[in-house]
Amino acid sequence: MAVLDNIQPKEVFRFFEELCQIPHGTFNTKRISDYCVRFAEERGLDCTQDEVNNVIIRKPGTEGYEDSEPVILQGHMDMVCEKRPGCSHDFSKDPLKLAVKDGYVMAKDTTLGGDDGIAIAMAMAILDSKDIPHPPIEAVFTVDEEQGMEGAMAIDLSGLKGRKLLNIDSEEEGILTTGCAGGFLCETAIPLTKESHDGAVAQVRIHGLKGGHSGAEIHQQRGNAHKMMGRLLNEMKEEFPFFLISIDGGSKDNVIAMECTARLLVEKDAAGKVSEKAKEMKAVWDHEFMGDEPGLAVDVSMAEAEKTMDVCDGKTTGRAISYLVICPNGVQGLARKLPGLVETSLNIGVIKTEEDSIKVNALVRSSVESQKEMMKRQMQSCAELAGAKIEISGEYPAWQYDPDSELRKVMEEAFQELYGKKPIVSAIHAGLECGLFLGKRPDLDCVSFGPDLLDIHSFNERLGIDSTERTWNFLKAVLARLK
Repeated sequence: MAVLDNIQPKEVFRFFEELCQIPHGTFNTKRISDYCVRFAEERGLDCTQDEVNNVIIRKPGTEGYEDSEPVILQGHMDMVCEKRPGCSHDFSKDPLKLAVKDGYVMAKDTTLGGDDGIAIAMAMAILDSKDIPHPPIEAVFTVDEEQGMEGAMAIDLSGLKGRKLLNIDSEEEGILTTGCAGGFLCETAIPLTKESHDGAVAQVRIHGLKGGHSGAEIHQQRGNAHKMMGRLLNEMKEEFPFFLISIDGGSKDNVIAMECTARLLVEKDAAGKVSEKAKEMKAVWDHEFMGDEPGLAVDVSMAEAEKTMDVCDGKTTGRAISYLVICPNGVQGLARKLPGLVETSLNIGVIKTEEDSIKVNALVRSSVESQKEMMKRQMQSCAELAGAKIEISGEYPAWQYDPDSELRKVMEEAFQELYGKKPIVSAIHAGLECGLFLGKRPDLDCVSFGPDLLDIHSFNERLGIDSTERTWNFLKAVLARLK
């Protein structure tokens, strides 16, 4: 018996569990794309799969809806792959181990992929149905949304006949998302020069932070291990000399960094100083976080005895530390007309020491194009001060609120009828594919919604069961109205 057999809505969780058996991390979506194609073929539905593995499936309208305008159901196939430290799960080949606990679906020690597997599962349940009234359906399943929205960038929408697009990629029930931030990836390469020195190798590791989604949870001021490491190393260099050997950490540009490790060459009698400064900063952070980062740990170990080795020279060491100190991170501005909404932010997601440089990857988001451009200039200035170069990639536009949206009005009415209250109409700071779709098809009328998903992009991710059922009923009610 499948783990999710006895929870409602069965028709949705059946497909969700099947999806969870197929590895589908970003850039590893061929198998799940082929699964979607087989799903369509087995039901005699029209289907196309493009060269990057985006899939579009079409189904005629039910009785009474045959001549209605098609409705686009949209979600992305890929998931963020994060796991608990020490977990042996291999995202390239292992199925997720699902569990049901306290009203939620989760995966053991890994991300669940509810973002955005639940969208694919709901769309499949509609496509598979025999008795759900609906207009003609154009289901659009994209790949590689989580890093650069590459599927949405590559997809050809010219063959779609629908104009109303239901994006099922939001994480809070009862909210209709009608706008989102644009963004870009920024890679800073700090040139690395090596020289030989004597000393002992100390390893400093910051870990145990909550992490989370760099858009949806950036306002919670969770600790970023990279910024914290820069601060710690800067405190250390004020008291004793050392050379940086390497600094590495983070897993994804759009995940708040939970871990960072630096290896240092120190004088043989400096081990105690490194440990003492780490202990001091741990106490400072515990005070500053006020209990919000209960798992924070700062560990120091002497990795190797005294030896002669090649390390980053003094200039490289200083530049790397200074860059991490001055580089912006976190919330950079709040929206003026939507109280509480983040307007502009930056997340330092990944640091990696390579042979000739230290690479720092950051994701910038803003709902205001001029502020997004300003952040480019700011990142360029930080790089220049560190003698580094930046490369901008994966830029995508913001999705602006449309006050005349017909689709939003229909969804508000359906929600009011079902639940006796109005939904919240809002915008989000995270990026959604709707912005890219609107760039290709300005005539689209888009709204994003979804069930409760908590702690996405982390191994604590979980999907609300009752919320999923209510969201499913809401989707069916909206489709019934679009006649």
